[in-house]
Amino acid sequence: AVAVLLALERAVKRRISGPERLRIAAEVGSDLPLFLVGGTVLGLGHGEEVYPLPDFPAVPCVVALPEVAVSTPKAFAEWDKKAAEAVELRSSWTAEVGPPYTSNAKLTHPNPSDRMLEFRRVLAAWLSSQSESSGRALSGVSVKGGGRAGTPLLDLVRAGIENDFEQVVFSQYPELAEVKRVLADAGAFYASLSGSGSAVYGLFRTRLGAQRAASVLEKRGTAAVVTSTLNRRQYWRKIFDC
Repeated sequence: AVAVLLALERAVKRRISGPERLRIAAEVGSDLPLFLVGGTVLGLGHGEEVYPLPDFPAVPCVVALPEVAVSTPKAFAEWDKKAAEAVELRSSWTAEVGPPYTSNAKLTHPNPSDRMLEFRRVLAAWLSSQSESSGRALSGVSVKGGGRAGTPLLDLVRAGIENDFEQVVFSQYPELAEVKRVLADAGAFYASLSGSGSAVYGLFRTRLGAQRAASVLEKRGTAAVVTSTLNRRQYWRKIFDC
């Protein structure tokens, strides 16, 4: 959709302003505005509020393409149902026994707000390291240890980033959960369902590791593509070379 929008601008020789492009893209789909930025992007809200970030180093990855047709509307409906049930259960519990007891026990699984706080901390630390290396102030958070800023994507993964759709899609299509497991077993430092599926991707430390993982998947009958993440300049060059 974004490629068509840009092509139409060229065809009619009329340039649309950046904010107007973003508005049109968001009306078509909440996951479209990021494609008007490219490279490393922070998406907020439903994904329509986008902010360009300094690019991560290139990361080898495998995109697995199982022959499974996932219904996006059904996935959204199932997630909405699950979220509503959780709210109802929490309200019922509070009404019967009062607010749940909380503690700092290490075995307590972090709730989503905890993960978001950790995500923000890691992101702020990384942005701070970028500002220190460029001489520009992007954040007031200092980086401790130095070395951790060299692997920003891995740090963000450790913060607990998850795709919530996995909670409903994997139960409907167990074969997709199996593809994720294969990627992880093959050495991916992070593997996830892409959107609502059916593609599943894995991030690797080396291209050789990605190639080996793709080979494992293909031997199991799942198509797989080895590729790499792009920085912003490479992304726009690819867009206009197509």
